[in-house]
Amino acid sequence: MPGAMELEDMTTNQPVPVDSEIEAILEQRIDQEKQSVGIVVGVIDERGERIIAYGNQAQTNSCPVDGNTLFEIGSITKVFTALELANLVKQGTLKLGDRISTLLPDAVKVPTHNGQEISLLNLATHTSGLPRLPDNFAPADMSNPYVDYSVEQLYAFLSNYPLSRDIGSQYEYSNLGAGLLGHLLSLKTGMDYETLITTQITQPLQMSDTSIQLTTEQHARFATGHNLLGQPVPYWDLSTLAGAGALRATANDLLKFLAANLQLGSSPLNPILQKTHVVQAPTETLGMAIALGWHILNHHETEIIFHDGGTGGFRSFLGFVKQKRLGIVVLSNSENDVNDIGLHLLEPRYPLAKHHPPKQRQAIPVDPNLFDAYVGRYEIASDFILTITKERDRLYAQATGQSQVELFAETETQFFITEVDAQITFIRDSQGPVKHLLLHQAGQEITAPKLN
Repeated sequence: MPGAMELEDMTTNQPVPVDSEIEAILEQRIDQEKQSVGIVVGVIDERGERIIAYGNQAQTNSCPVDGNTLFEIGSITKVFTALELANLVKQGTLKLGDRISTLLPDAVKVPTHNGQEISLLNLATHTSGLPRLPDNFAPADMSNPYVDYSVEQLYAFLSNYPLSRDIGSQYEYSNLGAGLLGHLLSLKTGMDYETLITTQITQPLQMSDTSIQLTTEQHARFATGHNLLGQPVPYWDLSTLAGAGALRATANDLLKFLAANLQLGSSPLNPILQKTHVVQAPTETLGMAIALGWHILNHHETEIIFHDGGTGGFRSFLGFVKQKRLGIVVLSNSENDVNDIGLHLLEPRYPLAKHHPPKQRQAIPVDPNLFDAYVGRYEIASDFILTITKERDRLYAQATGQSQVELFAETETQFFITEVDAQITFIRDSQGPVKHLLLHQAGQEITAPKLN
């Protein structure tokens, strides 16, 4: 029907909310919903760029966040890693199909499957068959989990890991694969990862605040990260797997990166950036594909090219819509998700998440001997473990990269956390032992099997 088509077109072309509307979203998220301490939104289109910021650098620091505040951007780093691969391909230094075995020391036995070998393209598109994290990843300090993972450990893992499926047959998001790609690019060029990205990408784009090591002046602008409970947490340091998530950046710098991707300004990297937008493989998510580093989402008749990021205390979103020539960056100094804000600003039909005020809960006394059955490690995700411990007849939980929190009983099997709206239910099987728990948070219910 013509009328319906006209209405659809009007909806699709809705403008980005004005600054006051975006600020209201951030105020709601921070002041009412307590989901962050400081959030910065950057918007760029053909009319120019703008920054909308709300909140502070830290709970204990009244310095407001702005376009020059530095944040950990986590996995958005992967986009820069894949871009540098495309850059080296254009220079003739590498080919996308190059086998990674040709770039590693001869002593490293790279896994193969059915005669196939992993290529650089497989690493850049998460189709290598390598897992999210290596099985010898055992951080000494869970609040900074990547800092002590060594090159020797990486090589030992590769030499002993059996691939379970054909290479290229399936998308499986892999921090390991992206970190390995960054390592291989460093080996090929003889430059450490930060120097490689700085000289080849950020300097040509005049992104002077996108780096890993910060100056004293930059540290003064570096926001403090906060976990899901709103508590300050240490920064993350990635060395061996730097290509997976080591970069720090500002919203102003990332607007420059978006401008280059949208060809809103001239840059020597513009042609290479366009090559990174080409779909390479489907993913397991309906309507989403993987390009070189970027994910491509197709819903609501809109193609969004994006990547998000997260560390122990930060969340980030970077995305753009080519047909609208519109780009959005969202940076937050909290572990709570901000993807909904980024997607909503790019396409209004993506709804904003609703975070309801936490229900008032009352703790009851229970027999502490019950806690013994609950103690153990529970797998929320392959790289996110919830450890339950009993200390002085009290029950505690500690998630990967987060501080320990006490659990309070509502019933003999249901517990809550006072610092954030999250609850845990321990589930027994018919014979009695606890086999898994349910984590209730942000409207989700996650099943976490007990590892030991």
